[in-house]
Amino acid sequence: MSTPHDPYVRVRGAREHNLRDVDVDIPRDTLVVFTGVSGSGKSSLAFGTIYAEAQRRYFESVAPYARRLIHQVGAPDVGEITGLPPAVSLEQRRSAPGSRSSVGTVTTLSNSLRMLFSRAGDYPPGAERLDSDSFSPNTAAGACPECHGLGLIHRTTEKLLVPDPSLSVREGAIAAWPGAWQGKNLRDVLDALGYDVERPWRELEPADREWMLFTDEQPVVTVHPVRDAGRIQRPYQGTYMSARRYVMHTFADSRSRTLRAKAERFLTSAPCPVCGGSRLRPEALAVTFAGRTIADVVALPLSALTEVLLEAGGGSDTARVLTADLLARIEPVTELGLGYLSLDRTAPTLSSGELQRLRLATQLRSGLFGVVYVLDEPSAGLHPADTESLLGVLGRLRQAGNSVFVVEHQMDVVRQAGWLVDVGPLAGEHGGRVLHSGPPAELAGVAGSATRRFLFDEDPPPAREPREPSGWIRLRGVDRHNVRGVDADFPLGVLTAVTGVSGSGKSTLVGQVLAGVLAGRRPADVPGPPVRAEGCASAEGLEAVDRLVQVDQKPIGRTPRSNLATYTGLFDVVRKLFADTEAARARKYRAGRFSFNVAGGRCETCQGEGFVSVELLFLPSTYAPCPDCHGARYNPRTLDVTLRGLTIAEVLDLTVEAAAAFLAGTPAAERSLRALLDVGLGYLRLGQPATELSGGEAQRIKLATELQRTRRGHTLYLLDEPTTGLHPADVEVLMRQLHGLVDAGSTVVVVEHDMAVVAGADRVIDLGPGGGDRGGRIVATGTPREVARAAGSRTAAYLAKALRTG
Repeated sequence: MSTPHDPYVRVRGAREHNLRDVDVDIPRDTLVVFTGVSGSGKSSLAFGTIYAEAQRRYFESVAPYARRLIHQVGAPDVGEITGLPPAVSLEQRRSAPGSRSSVGTVTTLSNSLRMLFSRAGDYPPGAERLDSDSFSPNTAAGACPECHGLGLIHRTTEKLLVPDPSLSVREGAIAAWPGAWQGKNLRDVLDALGYDVERPWRELEPADREWMLFTDEQPVVTVHPVRDAGRIQRPYQGTYMSARRYVMHTFADSRSRTLRAKAERFLTSAPCPVCGGSRLRPEALAVTFAGRTIADVVALPLSALTEVLLEAGGGSDTARVLTADLLARIEPVTELGLGYLSLDRTAPTLSSGELQRLRLATQLRSGLFGVVYVLDEPSAGLHPADTESLLGVLGRLRQAGNSVFVVEHQMDVVRQAGWLVDVGPLAGEHGGRVLHSGPPAELAGVAGSATRRFLFDEDPPPAREPREPSGWIRLRGVDRHNVRGVDADFPLGVLTAVTGVSGSGKSTLVGQVLAGVLAGRRPADVPGPPVRAEGCASAEGLEAVDRLVQVDQKPIGRTPRSNLATYTGLFDVVRKLFADTEAARARKYRAGRFSFNVAGGRCETCQGEGFVSVELLFLPSTYAPCPDCHGARYNPRTLDVTLRGLTIAEVLDLTVEAAAAFLAGTPAAERSLRALLDVGLGYLRLGQPATELSGGEAQRIKLATELQRTRRGHTLYLLDEPTTGLHPADVEVLMRQLHGLVDAGSTVVVVEHDMAVVAGADRVIDLGPGGGDRGGRIVATGTPREVARAAGSRTAAYLAKALRTG
């Protein structure tokens, strides 16, 4: 029975996604951890049900007009939830923040720092006092007028715009122009203006070339198109746009990532000559605090900024108050292991784990109590040493009178929970049940739990004998970001784990420098000196690698039209099977008929989406199944065609596991499905939209796509934290695949914090000893057992524990 003082959040009849009418009671005012294999339904319970219902109730209290201005999620599919306080969600957002967003703006530290310079800064004699907005590059009052507060100037040159001057304009000499009709139109406009579009570019007058590429004029002329046989083309009014103007306009304003990326190829970026890259007006840069401009201060790592503020602690009462506020705000950020970040570090360069911890540090200062904080894997991307600090922060949130609900796979965090909700037993349709809700120790009696053996350290994996390298890639003089003057040797033919605390330089060394030299290497049969690449003086041994594959956690698509089947190429196979049926041949349907992305076979009412958006003004917009196709995405005539009794819509609704049985005997489909099963994704539906997939799922889909390819030559696989978002049981499945790649003759390099993975590697390269300026050096290298004994390594003690040698 629920009472006003009921200490539990009581969920009844939760049916969101794969949850099976779940009833569960979860205590407030404690650290509650939700566990289960990937796809089991734990996030559907914590975020999709509990947090979504708390947010819906909050919006009910907001004025209807204001509600229209807020992005709202729909009501969760749940019978009833009682005892639910207000909730704050700290998810690992997959979408990248804008380039003007930074560590300072995410944490609001920039606001306090600008106020410090405005109220307590040292101004030049006679200078007028500035308000805080004048110290922000994101406001008209503060932004450098030349670069508009970006710190960079984008320019282009004739060489970039016209890479092959032997071509004529008609032949496409101006490579920066668009293709298809728009490019032809610009060439026809030039012709109508009287410019020679048939002569090679290099033979044209310099003044004409200058005007065509760089003019800001936009003359309008009448164009008389060349008549094609059988087509009547009438004259039209054409407007000219120079190559530079087109490139700058596309780069600044286009919503298409592809078009922006193409435009960027024709641009060079350099620090703004007016502000020197500081992004601010001269008046703001003339003000100092403790002898430093605000541009100097925001470039300091937060740990160094703390020292500056402590040294400058005196001065006026205003300075003391503002300095104390800044120090109090910085403390939780450094406590979470992020002291290596500077305030001007842009948000798109941060990992999702770093972003989440920055928001978590901001919440510590909010002073809220009686709130449920729902966190999505806060330990993601954290070295075990940093995880200890995280637990301290979560404890402080709870002690302040809040409830902390955490979706987590890291067993060290799970062991600190006051209450454990284990969901499973497996993923997708084989999961969605609460196996245990109670103290963690009681999970020992739950036979069906995949979490149990990892939580209680049952059946530790047998020790592996490290493989011997078949060769080496040797990088010399690596100098990029905080990795300074490092020589690194990567063994070939083995699995190497690169470790180190957050910010120690792992992703820089592997994801940027090693990947960079391999991507930009010279073919083996071309003579020349050792390869040089950005951030690396020289590299040797690259000729032994035939192919580089980088597998990251970026989404496999940005819209619901992209899905598992389209990304892996499986959809092409399925459409061809349908086109080969007797019914399809009789109707002359080709494979394109069975695509929901093009007109013909799709339902035109919903344009192949399967649903339509219903605008409800004061309530959240809701998505309803299409009234014509009822969610099938196709029109009735397409759905008349079946393959072994199933329509194309029904095949897309199959899980990978079910599809493997249905498509048995089709080699091209079997190969794709087997690869997906091998990386533990049997629970996903073939047509599951890319927007519903986690970063870990996206990474495993990319890995499966690589696994199904016929391997030729020596491939080097680079993976950045492949175990993020994976339950330990899923990690075992993934590692079997990675070891299988090595056994087949490939090389695998992983950046990793999971000590179970590191312990099973053949070689370890440990960076550190700290993050930021205190990192960037190789502190230990060798087999896991050798690194576990290394002095000065913060990884050694945790690795020794995983190896059972500590």
